Amino acid sequence: MLRPPYQRYQHLYVYHLDSMVLPTFDDPDLIGVWLEDGCPILFFHQAKDELIASLCAAHNGRIIYQADLDYTDWEVGQEIAPFTLGGLTVAPVWAEEEADIRLDPSVIFGTGFHPSTRLCLETLSKYCRTPELAIGSMLDLGTGTGLLAIAAAKMGVQKITALDHNPLACEVALRNVALNGGTTQITVSESDLRLQEPDTNVDLVVANLYPTLLAELFARPSFWQGKLYLISGFIAAMEEELLAALPAGKIRMLERCRSERWCLWVLAPMA
Repeated sequence: MLRPPYQRYQHLYVYHLDSMVLPTFDDPDLIGVWLEDGCPILFFHQAKDELIASLCAAHNGRIIYQADLDYTDWEVGQEIAPFTLGGLTVAPVWAEEEADIRLDPSVIFGTGFHPSTRLCLETLSKYCRTPELAIGSMLDLGTGTGLLAIAAAKMGVQKITALDHNPLACEVALRNVALNGGTTQITVSESDLRLQEPDTNVDLVVANLYPTLLAELFARPSFWQGKLYLISGFIAAMEEELLAALPAGKIRMLERCRSERWCLWVLAPMA
């Protein structure tokens, strides 16, 4: 995340280490630590070869790979800039433009530039602003930056639980929730959905996740306790396999959307 003296992201220095136990440390150039299958990935604003070498030497670790890249390359060549979608203007914290939502995107997914996130945001706006649905509670699985949870709060959803397996994503989401005045409506928690059963007894479940995890969730009866589901995170070529993973005869398809190769379903359990 951004800390003084940094006001935006320009260059990233990335160090992917093996499954060493990383001690707690502070560095003014540290952006954050991402855990991937127990392996820490460290992001800095400046090169930290000596620091990383000393950490590895002291804790029997090694560097799996390291890289330095422009921030726009991390964002697949896209500059993070303000945009308006679903009646909301979203802007990074360094932008001067007026905005409904301000985000510190850090190095976390869910900034609103990926087609699946945009599909979710646009569809979320449509359903949250349908008075007949009276959506008062929501579960956001794989919250990332917290954008969708924050947007739902801006649209009047009163109780939102936002979950992510990535500790850095939870830190970033918590900061963004506070930046946007959503702390009374949104609870952010770290959760491994492969091991923990989320409470889906809510008006709306948003799951923008990778396909293998979606298929695993589909197989659990406990997943289908909600009233309405927005499901995304997969491309058109994966639809057939995911359709086959849905409980036969128990789920209605209300809507199918597509942006570029990416898809979104709106589902509801049958009464």
